Parts: sequence; structure tokens; C-alpha cells
Amino acid sequence: MSNIAESGRPASLPVNSAADVEWKHPSESLLRGFVLDNRAALGTLAVFIVMMAIFIIANPTVFTTWYLYSSVLTTLPVALFVVVPLVFVVTSGEIDLSFPATMGFASWVFALVVQAGYDPFLGIIAAIVTGTVLGFLVGSLVVYAGLSSLIATLGMNFLLRGLIQIINEGRSTALTSLNESWAYTIFSSQVWGIPVQIFWELAFVVFGALLFNRHRFGAQVKIVGDNPDSAQQMGIDVKRVRVKVFVFVGIGAAIAGTFSTMINFTWWPTSGDGYLLPVLASVFVGGTPTWGGVGTVVGGAIGAVTVSFIQTGVVAAGLSGFYVQFFNGLIIILSLLGHRWNQARFR
Repeated sequence: MSNIAESGRPASLPVNSAADVEWKHPSESLLRGFVLDNRAALGTLAVFIVMMAIFIIANPTVFTTWYLYSSVLTTLPVALFVVVPLVFVVTSGEIDLSFPATMGFASWVFALVVQAGYDPFLGIIAAIVTGTVLGFLVGSLVVYAGLSSLIATLGMNFLLRGLIQIINEGRSTALTSLNESWAYTIFSSQVWGIPVQIFWELAFVVFGALLFNRHRFGAQVKIVGDNPDSAQQMGIDVKRVRVKVFVFVGIGAAIAGTFSTMINFTWWPTSGDGYLLPVLASVFVGGTPTWGGVGTVVGGAIGAVTVSFIQTGVVAAGLSGFYVQFFNGLIIILSLLGHRWNQARFR
């Protein structure tokens, strides 16, 4: 009895049986299952750790200072609010390139409401409603009009951005009164030197991960992205699911644009333009493949952190800004190669 207790083997198995050789401790099986289920996110985390180790060795003085990380954490949530819903879109087998203009348009509505003297909370609600409507419009063009998501969303991005530029003629909108509002204190201030928006983003990532992995909607997105015909035969409303993922991107883009405006106290007609490539890179670096049916929200979040630190790290390491694009491409390609070897393609 003591031998069985010390070895951790079930009492029903003989000590020298073949089953005893193959049996594994439950904790080992759980660890193996966790690694297999999250290997894409863990692979992205490994890339990030290696990259940060290189940066720290290159310039330990800068990378052991909190101000560097505080600067990144201030703007990182803006990208993450779009990365999370974009994982849903890519997993469903589609792509959305209209989110930069949606960010700009929704934040423009927010700026107009605040500039008119209304409460910023009302402006946030108006921005989210705007993002929802634009997301539904984009989804309808793709799903009900039968347009390619690549072409339709790219065209919508140009259309909305052009409309913003035509009406505003390149003029920005200063929102200096935001600093005195409760909305700024709750969503864009600092707590013990930590940007408070990062806590809202962490909550959004957790919500997105639970929605993707534990909710029926996440399961439907994966099935639709893997095989829409089978999903239809299973009773899933494929068109509704596909429209919903675009609406989710519209909501995320509206929140991102609003946060960006509150951080800068200014709305710019070009708001959102600089996030197209970094956000897409974050999704793919995070381990969400392009063929649909498979994705990872946590991996996308880690990918966004990785991409956010590239520019800061390259400059802080003593290299000129000309190296930023080179290292962006290098990290993206190496990450994709790693995921390709680590995650077999299947449908």
C-alpha cells in the first residue's frame, strides 16, 4: 500500500503492468493539454520574451525604467480594442480593413458631442452606436450583397475617410474640457502611475477570450470559418454570425477611437490611419491563421504587445527609426513561420 501511495499510481493497476508504464499523472496530462490548447499563444509569448531580452541587453538603462513601459501602456489599449474583435473576423474566414476609418468616424461623432457641450459619457454612447451601425453596414455589404470582404472593407475605409476629410477639410477638433470630466478620470487617467485604460483593456481581452472559447457565439464563429456548409446544416444562421463579427469590429473600433481621442485631448481627421498594419500584424503574429476556423484572442493580445514594443525597442536600443519597418517585417515573418511549424493546417 505504501509503495502505491508513494508512486501516485491508481491502486487498480499492477505495479509492473504495461498500463503502469503508459499511465501519466493527472497534473502532467493537464499541463500537456494546456500547452497543446494554447501553443499558438505560448509561441507568441516566447517570441516576445526573446525580443525583450535582446532589447534589455542592448540598452539596460532604458528598459529598466518604468517611463518606457508607461508610455507603451498608454497607447497599447487603442490597438487591443480592435485586435480582439478582428480575431473573430479572421477566424470566421473574413477580413476587415475598414476599422481605421470606423475609428476615425466614431471618434468624430464623440468629438462633436463633447464640443457641443454634452456629457462625454453621452459622446461615448453615440460613438459606440455609430460603430455598431457602420459595422452592420460593412457586414451587410459582405454577407447580403455578396461582396468580397477584402474589397468591400477596403472600399468602405476609403469612402468613410474621404467623407471625413471632405466635411472637415483637414481641421482637427480640440477637446480641452475632457481633462475636467469624470469620463476622462474613469477611462484615461492614471492610478499609481499606471494608465487606467490598460485595466479596461485587460477586462475587454478577458471578455473576448471567454466569448471566443466559452460562449456559443465563439463556437459558431469557429464552425462557420471552418466549414460554412456544415454550419448551415447544423442549424447555425451563417449569415447572422458573419454580420455579428463585423458589428463586433465596429464596436471595438469605436471604443478604440474614443480612447485615442481622450488620450490626446484632440480629434484628428486622420485618427485611426496608423493602426491598419500594426493591428493586422498583431492578429497574425498572435497565432490566428488566415484560413479560418482557428484563432486565439490571448495570442492576439500578446501579439499586440509585441508589435507595440518593436518601435520603442528599436529606437531605445540605439538604432535609427529606419530600422523599425525592417524589424517589424522580421518579427512578423519569424512568428508566422513558427506558428506554421507549431500548428498544422487543418479544416
